[in-house]
Amino acid sequence: MDITASKASPSMPWELPAPPFRNKDDDPLAAGFEEALRVSREIDEQLLEAKKAMDKKKKCVQILLLGQAESGKSSVLKNFQLAFAPKQFGADRLAWKTIIQLNVIGSIKLILEVLQREWEATDLQGKSEPNRDLRRIQLGLSPLLSMEQSITQLISPGTHNYRGVCVRPGSNWKSLLKARAEKPPHDGSDPRKKRRSQNPLTKELDPSSVLVASKEDILILWNDPNVRATLKRQGLTLEETPGFFLNDIARIADVNYQPTDSDIMRARLRTLGVEEHHFVIEKGLDVGSEVYITDVGGSRSQRPKWIPYFEDVQTILFLAPLAFNQALEEDPDINRLEDSLMLWREICRSKILANATLILFFNKKDVLQSTLAAGVKVKKYVPSYGDQPNEMAPQRKLSPLPRPFMFHETSAVVSTKSNVCADQKLTK
Repeated sequence: MDITASKASPSMPWELPAPPFRNKDDDPLAAGFEEALRVSREIDEQLLEAKKAMDKKKKCVQILLLGQAESGKSSVLKNFQLAFAPKQFGADRLAWKTIIQLNVIGSIKLILEVLQREWEATDLQGKSEPNRDLRRIQLGLSPLLSMEQSITQLISPGTHNYRGVCVRPGSNWKSLLKARAEKPPHDGSDPRKKRRSQNPLTKELDPSSVLVASKEDILILWNDPNVRATLKRQGLTLEETPGFFLNDIARIADVNYQPTDSDIMRARLRTLGVEEHHFVIEKGLDVGSEVYITDVGGSRSQRPKWIPYFEDVQTILFLAPLAFNQALEEDPDINRLEDSLMLWREICRSKILANATLILFFNKKDVLQSTLAAGVKVKKYVPSYGDQPNEMAPQRKLSPLPRPFMFHETSAVVSTKSNVCADQKLTK
C-alpha cells in the first residue's frame, strides 16, 4: 500500500478547496434566487391581504341576486343603491347620462333597421316623397350610429355582437365614462383642435352635442305616422322595450340635460357574466355597514355557474317577473313565468341554501295588471294554471320545511320603494 499517495489525496469534506468568492451581482444564479424570493414574499403578502379582505367580507351583508335574464335585477339593484347609498348613486349620474344617450341611439338604430327592411321589400328605389324624407333623416343621424360603436368599443370591447348596451364584469365602465366626460376637449394651445373635436363626423366620444343638433330629426322620425305604422306591422312595440326614451327626447337632447333618478332607473345596461356590487350604507339604522350584492346573471347558459356563489350567502333576493305571456329571449319555447317557478322551486329545495333568508320580488306588477286588464287569460300561456281565477297569488308550498321569507311587489321601473307585503311562512 502506497502511504504517500494516500496522504496526498483529500479524504475529508473540510479538506476540499473553498469555492472562489462570487459577488451576487455577478452571479446569475444568486440574482435569480433573490428575485424568486422577492416574488414569493409578494405572493405571500397578496394572499394575506386577500384573506383579510375575505374575512372582512364575511362580516358584511352579502346578498345574492337571482332571477332569469330581463327579470329586472338591475333596476332593483339601482333602487337599493338609491335608497341606502344616495351619494354613491349620485356620483355615477354622469356615467348613466352616456348610457341613457346610448339607449336613445339604440332605439333610433332599431327604427332605421325596420324601415330599411320595409324599403327593401316595398320601395326599392325610394321614389315616394315620405321615403325620401326619411332617407334624408337616416343620413343625418348616421354620425350618432358611428358614435355608438366608438363608445361601446371604449367601455366594453368585443360586445358588438350583442343587441343593446352591454358591459363585461370588471370593465370599470363607470370610471371610464366619467373620466371621458370630465376630460377637457382640447389642450387650449390650438383653437383648430377644438373645432375638430366638435366635428360629429370624427370619433369624439360625447354624443351630447350631436343629439342636440339632431333633436328635430329624431322627433320627426319618431312622430311620423308612416314610421309608427311600419313598426306596428312588424309587431314592434318600442315603448315596451327596456331603455326606451324617445318620448323624452325633447328633454334629453338638451345641452343642460342631467339624468333624473327615474331616468337612471329606466336606463338599460346588460352585464355579461357575474358582477359584484359594493356600497356602504349612508342612511338608515345600519349607517356605515358594507353591503355586497352579487348578480350572477340569469340566462340559462349561466345558471350552472351559480352554485359556487351559494356558499356563505346570507340572503337570496329572487326576482320573479310577472310576465306570463312572454317567452325567454334565449329560448322562445319556454314561458317566462313557468321558468321562474322552476327556478324558485330549486332554490327553496336546495340544502346549501337551507339557512339563507329568502326575499322574493314579484316584479313588473304594473305589466301584469295591464295584461290582465286587457283580458289576456293566464291559462292560454300557462296551461298548468287551469281554470283558477285570472289573478296571481304568492307561491308558498315549495320548501321541504317551514322557513321565514319576505315577498315584495314591485313595478318594472320608476318606483324607488318596494311595497313590503309581510313576513310570510313557506309551509310544507
